[in-house]
Amino acid sequence: MMVDSDSSSPPLLPGLEALLFACSRIYPDQPNPLQVTALIKYWLGGPDPLDYISMYSNPGNPQLGIPPHWHYISFGLSDLHGDGRVHESRSVDERSGYGFELTFRLKREIGETAPPTWPANLLQSLAKYVFSSGNIFCAGDHISWNAALDGSESLIQHMLIDNDPQLGTVNTACGTVDFIQIVGATYEEMKAAQKWNGKGVLELLKNVPNSGCGGLWLVTDMRRGETLFQLDPNAIQLVETGIETDGSNLSGVTASCSWTENCEIKAYGGFDGSKEYEDTVQCGSGKENLTCDGQSFDGGLESKELMPNKVLESLHLTFNLESGSLLPLALRGRLKHGRHFTIKSATNATAITFVAESVSGTFVDTDKPYVSRGSWVQILVNEELANQLLEKLQPLANNPEQIALPITYTWEDRKLSITIVSDDKYPDFNNIDS
Repeated sequence: MMVDSDSSSPPLLPGLEALLFACSRIYPDQPNPLQVTALIKYWLGGPDPLDYISMYSNPGNPQLGIPPHWHYISFGLSDLHGDGRVHESRSVDERSGYGFELTFRLKREIGETAPPTWPANLLQSLAKYVFSSGNIFCAGDHISWNAALDGSESLIQHMLIDNDPQLGTVNTACGTVDFIQIVGATYEEMKAAQKWNGKGVLELLKNVPNSGCGGLWLVTDMRRGETLFQLDPNAIQLVETGIETDGSNLSGVTASCSWTENCEIKAYGGFDGSKEYEDTVQCGSGKENLTCDGQSFDGGLESKELMPNKVLESLHLTFNLESGSLLPLALRGRLKHGRHFTIKSATNATAITFVAESVSGTFVDTDKPYVSRGSWVQILVNEELANQLLEKLQPLANNPEQIALPITYTWEDRKLSITIVSDDKYPDFNNIDS
């Protein structure tokens, strides 16, 4: 990518005109902002899916405690061209491309005259994930990045996602586009979003006294040295109360995992698949319904509906430490609230879904608690099993760094075992949760 300071405006493509107009309403005095552009466009074989990222200077709002900052806005996740070169053409009533663009707000340092370009690289990396996986981002999602966003020693090493407070949703000639904002977060804030829900944590961040976490517009300050819970000690109890009352909105993660039918096998391997897994949760009548897109998850050439179920007599699951540490959170915040939780592999089609008894649309029941369909396995978790699992797995959430790995937990009467291995036993990846 390169920084483009050319004062000429980009051509008014069908899907771009309304987006630029939305930006001009906020920044009427900046018709030609500094931009980071792709050297070779994506449709010509270039590696960067975003056509460009515009970087605006935002004065903030002193009355609301919002500091001056740089506002980064992506162009390319939505359909800019309308001719099928990148995205499938759709009607104006549908979502344009992936249906969203990314934004980021970075606190402007005193005396800073030009925006840093690392946020543009960050947005481009996130866009590559979307294009390669087909997964989209929504407000309330969180991203486990495990490194300072700017490559420094900052505590801001993860991300939450909110709606952009100024841009909102825009109707274009190629469909609708939501502007969603990446928000820098600490490890503790990201874990709180996992335990409870992203939107709840975002609201707590917005209301930190003295705008300590970026104020109502959630401006990221890479120099912030204190977490939400240090700046507002009351937030700890609010999160704990939210977990007990609401459970967790985290329905699944992309991580490192595998499974095998023999619970005595202590191997790191597992079922390998060939297609990407997707699951959709539909809520109605107070009951969760688990369905799966047969065209995207079938482990082979046939559709999911044509694949036979296989009842498993025993089951051995393997997770890396990062995904394994989420199991107590899933049990407490999801399964014990009558919901389900899925861990899907970052490298193949393997998917492991834990389901509560009240979840409908599953292929497990009390007589068949472990059932696979292709590379997807479901595990029925009743209240008794949830408590048994929590009794042994809780240290994974409390003190994971003190556990000697690999470690295998076994429930002989259930013919179930779970092995946790170190993160380096699997390929590196960035864990993106939703």
